[in-house]
Amino acid sequence: MSRTVIAAVDGSAESLAAAEWAAREARLRRLPLHLLHAWQDWSPASAHAPFTGVATAPGTGTDIAQHWAESVSGEVSDRLREGHPGLDITVEQVCGRPAEVLLSAAKEAEVLVVGSRGLGTLAGFLAGSVSMPVIARAERPVVVVRAGERAEGQPRPGTGDHEEREDHKDDGQYLDVVLGLDLSRPCDEVLAYAFEAAAARAATLRVVHGWSVPTVDGYDPAAADPGHGVALGLREAGALTDALRPWRSKFPQVEVKEQCMVGRPAEHLVEASKEASLLVVGRRIRRAAIGAHIGPVTHAALHHATAPVAVVPHL
Repeated sequence: MSRTVIAAVDGSAESLAAAEWAAREARLRRLPLHLLHAWQDWSPASAHAPFTGVATAPGTGTDIAQHWAESVSGEVSDRLREGHPGLDITVEQVCGRPAEVLLSAAKEAEVLVVGSRGLGTLAGFLAGSVSMPVIARAERPVVVVRAGERAEGQPRPGTGDHEEREDHKDDGQYLDVVLGLDLSRPCDEVLAYAFEAAAARAATLRVVHGWSVPTVDGYDPAAADPGHGVALGLREAGALTDALRPWRSKFPQVEVKEQCMVGRPAEHLVEASKEASLLVVGRRIRRAAIGAHIGPVTHAALHHATAPVAVVPHL
């Protein structure tokens, strides 16, 4: 069965931005778009019902919640069908805990797309205890889209109206796709996602690797011998080239720029995201029974990057 692009919708402006991004992604990848609204039982008998202080007739809260879910999903789908004629769009409302609903759906998704309110906070029903478990436990890539930023598909200055072009893949229309690559574990899943994303957009793939000169007993050998730091830099750059060589061969149409820089990887990626259409980072799959572990670099990217962030799970 063909995978789909899934967008989580909840009626917020942030989820609408995510749905718009997901629609463009579905067109680029020639996949159907599935809009998913997870709603919870508001009836007094429900363990998840909010306390309002107002008596509610049995079933009334559930009926309102379900009607709201159907209304929200319908409005979003109508808007996307108008803006993306020909795109295969399906809609689903599911009663259940949002995190569990999204994690279950993500198993069959090409990518799960969620909205972000701004620097530091994920939106709507994805706030707090829901957002991080979804990102930390999803078995497929999750893309976080920030509301209010420049649309990813906006053309570069002087290239014309990109939205009027049918295939949305003309050269020069998209800013770079940026990949944060850890050479200690250059995972195929993360590399494949980044190269595929760049190929779909006909965009340049900018691969950023941040590294630091190792210290010995708290002593920086490069401080006394600058040549030592130069040699390490050349070694890191060579390792980056070696890691990318088979992927360049597999995706010859993708222009690749390598950036091997000294310093904190998170800082370099956040800076690179300012001129990117998409930032791709990895998340190591952990089998911890509790807790949400996404790693410090990915955590920083999610909270501070200005471009949409794709979090790709890997072993």
